[in-house]
Amino acid sequence: MGNCLGSPQQVDSFVVDKANSEDTKRPDKPPPILTIPPLSERGRSGKIPSPRSEDEILSSPHLKALLFSELKNATRNFRPDGLLGEGGFGCVYKGWLDEQALTAAKPGCGIAVAVKKLKPQGYQGHKEWLSEVDHLGQLHHPNLVKLIGYCLEDDNRLLVYEFMARGSLENHLFKRSAQPLPWETRVKVAIDAARGLSFLHNSESQVIYRDLKASNILLDSEFNAKLSDFGLAKAGPTGDQTHVSTQVMGTHGYAAPEYVATGRLTAKCDVYSFGVVLLELLSGRRAVDKEKVDVEQKLVDWAKSHLDDKRKIFRLMDTKLGGQYPRKGALILATLGMSCVNLDSRSRPPMDEVLRILEKIPSLKCVSVGSPWDRQTLPSPVSKSPRQLDLPSPITPYPRESLLPSPMIPTGTMIIGR
Repeated sequence: MGNCLGSPQQVDSFVVDKANSEDTKRPDKPPPILTIPPLSERGRSGKIPSPRSEDEILSSPHLKALLFSELKNATRNFRPDGLLGEGGFGCVYKGWLDEQALTAAKPGCGIAVAVKKLKPQGYQGHKEWLSEVDHLGQLHHPNLVKLIGYCLEDDNRLLVYEFMARGSLENHLFKRSAQPLPWETRVKVAIDAARGLSFLHNSESQVIYRDLKASNILLDSEFNAKLSDFGLAKAGPTGDQTHVSTQVMGTHGYAAPEYVATGRLTAKCDVYSFGVVLLELLSGRRAVDKEKVDVEQKLVDWAKSHLDDKRKIFRLMDTKLGGQYPRKGALILATLGMSCVNLDSRSRPPMDEVLRILEKIPSLKCVSVGSPWDRQTLPSPVSKSPRQLDLPSPITPYPRESLLPSPMIPTGTMIIGR
């Protein structure tokens, strides 16, 4: 599932092997019980409690049950000129609600909201809709999109979110008419997304997002980034479990290869997806571009071919940046991205370490970086302290206690997984 709660977009994503799911063969009428481990009841003991009923999920005190007629009025009968985005799940429309009563308001009055109206998809569509209500009804963080309410009437399933004025990261990176994102904004988006993902992974009951991609990172009017669309989110392993076995679902180019191959889901699968997003932020290229050929078609493979030494970093960078980025910051981000997409999942850093490294990058001064022959003396990193900008090597198993000394990327070398 993909969505956009801001500017218009056409979502082009698909679910791996979803067509073969047993769930899609079930009757359209959903069963009364959905086996999503409740976040409020699962502890560290590893015991999996009884699944919550649909009524329990929908009775969240943080969510408002809204009438279909109100949402129909709020979106002016789901008018096409209010369309924000569409995909396999259905369509998202802009609407207006009274801030207090959450009833329909005139355009420009009250608060702007994004209303996702799902297509009738039988049990599987309902399952993903209910999963999103379940997770966003309990998880609250500045870098997760806020779910205001829902509507479940007859065959109508709708979700109402806060409106994200600047739409998806995907639009800003890849839409030809979009204004290029400056370096500082790209780093800010990466940090915000990392904070949201780190929150999910380090919650008392871990949540694996499973669908991190540029179209699911939304931006508000101040370019604060938030994760959206929790239809594929899954509770993480508990007790002595090392993974969760599940049907493979996700988006090609972002899904971790070991998960696609085995169906074994871990938090490190999210880390892989995050690494792909970092490479997209750096390069301005899509995770998969079918218009390109051979190694250039998949971003991860293409990036590896350009990072065998640091002098090639300019070839990786988005030309729309106009050379306005700190070379050391770009090298740090590129090395971190490649560490996240390491084929050995055990060698990928956890999200809290990824976040710690990212938060140091804004302190690096932005300078113009031209061709490799346009040499200049770059400012040193934030500090010469030996632990200021440490980063694990992406080609060796990740040691939490053992980190590379500063500077992160020694002169004349580029640490990169092959």
